[in-house]
Amino acid sequence: MPLWTKNGTETDDWMIRFTVGDDYRWDRHLLPYDVRATEAHAWGLAEIGVLSDEGLADIRDGLEALVEAADEGSVTVEPEDEDAHTVIERFLTDACGAVGKNVHAGRSRNDQVLAALRLWLQDALAGIGDEVAGCIRALCDLAETHDGVLLPGYTHLQRAMPSTVPLWALGYAESWLDDLETLRHVRRQVNVSPLGSAAGYGVPVLDLPRQAVADRLGFRDVQTHATSVQLSRGKHELAVAHACVQTAATANRLAADLVLFLTSEFDFATLPDALTTGSSIMPQKKNPDLLELVRGHYHRLAGKMQTLATLPANLPGGYHRDLQLTKAAVMECVQGTGDVLRALHGALEGVTFNAETTQKACTPELLATQQALEQVADGVPFRDAYRSAADPETHAEAVDADAVLDAYVTSGSPGNEDPDRVRRRLAEHDWFG
Repeated sequence: MPLWTKNGTETDDWMIRFTVGDDYRWDRHLLPYDVRATEAHAWGLAEIGVLSDEGLADIRDGLEALVEAADEGSVTVEPEDEDAHTVIERFLTDACGAVGKNVHAGRSRNDQVLAALRLWLQDALAGIGDEVAGCIRALCDLAETHDGVLLPGYTHLQRAMPSTVPLWALGYAESWLDDLETLRHVRRQVNVSPLGSAAGYGVPVLDLPRQAVADRLGFRDVQTHATSVQLSRGKHELAVAHACVQTAATANRLAADLVLFLTSEFDFATLPDALTTGSSIMPQKKNPDLLELVRGHYHRLAGKMQTLATLPANLPGGYHRDLQLTKAAVMECVQGTGDVLRALHGALEGVTFNAETTQKACTPELLATQQALEQVADGVPFRDAYRSAADPETHAEAVDADAVLDAYVTSGSPGNEDPDRVRRRLAEHDWFG
């Protein structure tokens, strides 16, 4: 029987299945975080005399036993449980007797689920940050191992100007540094305690030590006015999803580049056999499925973000069951982003660029801009020099890699890359580990 049933009223199984949906699966991930929040709430109840010291000790023993049982697999969240909150209360009631029935005093499943979810998000977002940092380090290493290797730069998918493998790699690394800033901001934004708001309108009679409980759980602050908690539901999740999608967008474009570079037509790069798949009919195939799925998963993640953008819209203030669906959307988005980054990290550690091919692809017409600016340096107006350099007959017969790189003197241009600068910026994100 669900916790909310009264007078022995039975609820149709189909209705329970529909309302629970796949929520119980996500609550399996949240169960240990819900246990942490329950211990802190019980401590708060003891602080105001609702639980005795002995009762608090019993609750703590019961929660410890629950964690052990969950780790062993003998306790989990099943569809008939409805959610992790039910599992915890039933376990405590069985283990502790009457004191277990009192642990829900002063809270609702509405603030309970948000506390567990936000604690989970702290760890999950830090994990994503670690994966981003790993990708950035791999790109810095790639830049150093391919120092001075020319690579055509493209606009409109047409060869445009000379670039280098390090410039390509560090451009994506720097883009991910920006994404880390976004992740750091949103991680702080959602690190606020909802406990004490209960169903959305506070708790009468009981003077809950909201700030002390928040401090105990590591939240940076409390959402002061109870009504703000349910208004933030979906909004905070959308901010998290947006940060994840921004991070995955960088991965999407990087993967798209590599898929092109790995084709026989480009032949710019090579992946180890262990990071490719084959065909069931064509024996010769080495397919970059990993990178194609990294590229494709971005769209799935953007779909979850769109769900979070639209689902709370037009809902009046307060809690509505529609908001339950925000939990799965944000958790899927976060987990999916982590999977994308782990896959791409492996590819970045395994990919190598074919220097002979990339430099051969830097054909003389790529130097047209350089030729025009050389004339400008000699006093020719740019537009006149521009038209002169457009003439194919003025192009060099061959490209000398050293001469190309010597033509650039500005920091961040071909031959003037600085992977250590990227590493120094990365070191500022010490909370990612």
